[in-house]
Amino acid sequence: MALQELLKNKLRTFLSLFGVTIGIFCIIGVLATVNSLQRNIQNEIKAMGDNIIFIDKWVWSGGPDYPWWKFVNRPYPKYYELKQIRERSPGTQYAAFFYDVSDNIEFGGSLLNGVKVYGVSEEYNDVQKLTFDNGRYISDAEFSYGTNVAVIGDEVATKLFTIPEAAINKQIKLKGRLVKVIGTIKKQGKQITGGWNFDKCIIIPYQFAKTIYLERYSDPKIIVKGYDQISSTALKDELEGVMRSIHRLSPTKESDFALNDLNDISKEVEAAFVGLNIGGAIIGGISLIVGLFGVANIMFVTVKERTSQIGLKKAIGAKKHIILTEFLLEAAFLCIIGGLIGLALVAGLAVILTKALEFPIYVSVSNMVWTFIICILVGIIAGIIPAMQAAKMDPVVAIRS
Repeated sequence: MALQELLKNKLRTFLSLFGVTIGIFCIIGVLATVNSLQRNIQNEIKAMGDNIIFIDKWVWSGGPDYPWWKFVNRPYPKYYELKQIRERSPGTQYAAFFYDVSDNIEFGGSLLNGVKVYGVSEEYNDVQKLTFDNGRYISDAEFSYGTNVAVIGDEVATKLFTIPEAAINKQIKLKGRLVKVIGTIKKQGKQITGGWNFDKCIIIPYQFAKTIYLERYSDPKIIVKGYDQISSTALKDELEGVMRSIHRLSPTKESDFALNDLNDISKEVEAAFVGLNIGGAIIGGISLIVGLFGVANIMFVTVKERTSQIGLKKAIGAKKHIILTEFLLEAAFLCIIGGLIGLALVAGLAVILTKALEFPIYVSVSNMVWTFIICILVGIIAGIIPAMQAAKMDPVVAIRS
């Protein structure tokens, strides 16, 4: 009966749906965007490695009160410390020394600006697994002798050689030095946080890199990967003792290095997005309130129009709860249909934005569940007062009206 009434008054139903549709579109759209942003950032952090600790002079988190003056005079990690970490840390499976700088690359008169140059040691590919479209990774001999070879990212290869396959065995110029391309890294896609940015990078052996770049100007780091059975927290505690021993720090002295755990950063990101989700829900909720008043207004009009019908139903035996349920169902149906339309609009917009921005936007199952819950609640809240008025009507008075 509730659905029949909705179909009889198509224009009124559409206007009622429209308010709820816009409200759901706003609230689910904002939540989907925020959740997608969070998921993409978390995925990028995970892509930087699992069970990994970065040894650096800088702490990577700290918020607005970040004490940079405390860290600026710390020493940078040194290449020779890598060997000592491997010898003294039983929980370390792989360890690599690396640094990165931004520089220009030349080939055949073409110049590519702002390319990330990574100078890495032997086990870098074990810590951060790379996938190659063409060619190969740097060999142990090339690492040992500091051979002038490189693997390059997909974007670098495409811009310099049109097709990545053509880059293999070509020689590019880096700081005036000729470097032979031996491999191209598989395309990673756009990243929000930047991450490793492998698409726009060039990776060269550390022994070669140190002949053209000064370490103190390139922010060197040591990256350590632990065994699977060892947690990142346990690995971090172990490395704390190892690094203090290497730096010969007394028990009373503060550590002059930082151990950055990606899991800690991931938790901070998750905590930061709690506030964004609340803010997004409030913004969308305001739009939904407008739709709620629209549905309530229509329900009052509906009760007024069907007063005689309500009286007739009660006269032939309809109980109060039957009348109440009918109008609550009608309001709930209105909101659910409007919510489904709003959800469909969000899904369509997500597909368009994903293709246009190369930034994946997800409409999660939890968002769909929330749509139904919110719609039912809004329907009940919007319809409860009109439904109670209808249920309390005196059948004789109602029929006469």
